[in-house]
Amino acid sequence: MAEKIISNKNNLQILFEDNHIIVVNKRAGDIVQGDKTGDKPLSNVVKSYIKDTYKKPGNVYLGTVHRLDRPTTGLVIFAKTSKALPRLNKLFLSKDIKKTYWAIVKNQPPKKEDTLLHWLKKNPKNNKSYTSLNEVEGSKKGILHYQVLKQLNNYFLLEVNLETGRHHQIRSQLSSIGCPIKGDLKYGFDRSNSDASIHLHARTIEFMHPVKNELVKITAPLPKDPVWDACSL
Repeated sequence: MAEKIISNKNNLQILFEDNHIIVVNKRAGDIVQGDKTGDKPLSNVVKSYIKDTYKKPGNVYLGTVHRLDRPTTGLVIFAKTSKALPRLNKLFLSKDIKKTYWAIVKNQPPKKEDTLLHWLKKNPKNNKSYTSLNEVEGSKKGILHYQVLKQLNNYFLLEVNLETGRHHQIRSQLSSIGCPIKGDLKYGFDRSNSDASIHLHARTIEFMHPVKNELVKITAPLPKDPVWDACSL
């Protein structure tokens, strides 16, 4: 799987950039947009990069297209122009952007590959989503497809493709089949990772460029740690 880093400035790993789009490889702990913590969001880091690199005066335009959970790593797309943002938003809404995740889980899944369908309901008080096999009030349907790519010494590497994009969907659904993601205390793993990450990585993304109408496919390098290092195929 091709992995290309075109820039790595100030801990900002850029995987793709043109006049309309910039795609970065998010680190664990980074937040995509500002929240109540007051921590500097990734969007501001990207704006600073654009401003400094291209010597732009005044404010820099940047549109946030989607998000990743704070402890998750991998691909995040930003729009650099007001022309690209609504078109990218439309691609996400129409599910014309293919996203593939890699997850390292504690236990062997019941099947080598399967489709999971649950109803997910978010509890804002603890910022957690709960799964049910039947629809309950306030729940939303969540569908994902997984396959086991590799058995590691103590874990299993899964590839996950989302059909829907719900709050904590991969974390909650994998936990519901007895396969919590490594480091994910919130969803049943028995201990946290030392850097507060979880082993969930937005690995590849594929879409038609919203302005140039060319196919774009990007693969995000894996984080550096011994467990991820064992995942080479």
